[in-house]
Amino acid sequence: MVPTHEVTNQPPEFSYNLYTSDRALKNTVSAFGGCWAEEILTGYGAKAMDNLIHCAASANNSKPVLRTHDRFGHRINQVDFHPAYHSLMQDAIEVGMPSLPWARREPGAHVARSALVYLHNQAEAGTTCPTTMTFSAVPALQHQPDVTNEWIKGITAARYDHRNLPWYKKDGLTIGMAMTEKQGGSDVRANQSTATPVSAAGPGKPYRLTGHKWFCSAPMSDAFLVLAQTGKGIGCFLMPRWTPEGELNTFYLQRLKDKLGNWSNASGEIEFSNAWSWLIGEEGRGINTILEMVAMTRFDCMLGSASLMRQAVAQALHHCYHRNAFGTSLINQPAMQNVLADLAVESEAAMLQTMRLAKALDASTDTTADREYEQQLLRLATPVGKFWICKRTPDLVAEALECHGGGGYVEESIMPRLFRESPLNSIWEGCGNIQSLDVLRAMAKQPTVAEAYLQELGKAQGSDSGYDRFVTELKNDITAGDFSEGSARALSSRLARAFQAALLIQYAHSASAEHYLATRINTQHGIYGSHGDKAAVKKIIELALPASG
Repeated sequence: MVPTHEVTNQPPEFSYNLYTSDRALKNTVSAFGGCWAEEILTGYGAKAMDNLIHCAASANNSKPVLRTHDRFGHRINQVDFHPAYHSLMQDAIEVGMPSLPWARREPGAHVARSALVYLHNQAEAGTTCPTTMTFSAVPALQHQPDVTNEWIKGITAARYDHRNLPWYKKDGLTIGMAMTEKQGGSDVRANQSTATPVSAAGPGKPYRLTGHKWFCSAPMSDAFLVLAQTGKGIGCFLMPRWTPEGELNTFYLQRLKDKLGNWSNASGEIEFSNAWSWLIGEEGRGINTILEMVAMTRFDCMLGSASLMRQAVAQALHHCYHRNAFGTSLINQPAMQNVLADLAVESEAAMLQTMRLAKALDASTDTTADREYEQQLLRLATPVGKFWICKRTPDLVAEALECHGGGGYVEESIMPRLFRESPLNSIWEGCGNIQSLDVLRAMAKQPTVAEAYLQELGKAQGSDSGYDRFVTELKNDITAGDFSEGSARALSSRLARAFQAALLIQYAHSASAEHYLATRINTQHGIYGSHGDKAAVKKIIELALPASG
């Protein structure tokens, strides 16, 4: 090559410890009781931007491949992954992403585990799907301990074993989920799959399942929680990959989904004919049973979206700090400062919202006086957070990508992968309408959940007149209780913004809280970067900029 120019004005590689460089995350973990995991989080924060990020590129550039049969014609239902995928899964499982709160029942375990997911998902989101479902399956499995104790033991072993063997021969187990059918989508009551008792019917008894699932997440899992029709309505079943006799179960991977993003992870369509399974819980109560899992996966959806926000913002801040244009660095340009500060506040608010719910998960499982309050809070705050954070993520990631200019649109950058990933969590486990309608349903069926939510908002009252007015109007409207389905999104938006504002007032720097109040409470938020106080945005950027350490 003939030398034509010198390469200058390019940022160095993004190589920060994702935990120690994130001041807001560190402060929140400490405030919410997870500081005992500081050493674990510091180590995983270093690994995320060292080993995991490189594995992520390989795992996403080599999509999973379905092999329905071996070369002799035997049906094997095998999905082959790039070795980097297995490395990512091993790191995630061994650090405790699917198991930490179940294996270490101590204060702050959900907060610590959520911080681990927050770090891992910034590097690679596809492997978060199987680890999330494995984690989330435990509350549902606990309904049938006579069947599931060995499964829970395998989940909490913190060992990754991807061999395609019967569960009782493996060192560690993963669990998937299959609810959605072609004709029903989110309306799982329209499911057509059927379940027939092998002999006697009832909880923990074996059944044979016949039917299909339009989406089967993580199809190489050791077992799946599946919904099917029984004589008394929908039941929830644990369908293993192998039967207790050591034979491949009679479910069939038909194809893998060709998805917009989430390329490292396999999602498939399956059919099953007389497949062996166990009933978990009562016949006719399957939706209630599996909702124990869905509540946790919805929490992880907002957690995953919050982490995508942070990585997108951190990348934008890093680029703008090192890139010069028009005589000065981008990070010193007033218009860019407004954008970066706005993105940073949105990201911090999302992180605080998820971590507050992680704290609620910790409190809701202990025996303190706060248990009932936290459970009530979770019932409403989970669909509110899932709706709002996941809905806000694509716009934020797109704006952060734009901060890079054309370089952000090139596949060598992490930004296209983050952008492809950004809509997923809003779709998975119930789209925006499902979540906002669940908000109405929760308040109608259980008025105490709104009382707990308003009590939480009350903790920040008295510090800002605009916030106080916003919460008072919200409380009056909730007390009146006249909400139509058409107003569900607007109500969910108000609930979410009030919750985030309350947390920023209590736990964030005053510059971040005041910016949020000015742009999301006292006025309706518009385009990112359309508002900013010069002194405040500089302080927000200083606090959000990834720091060495």
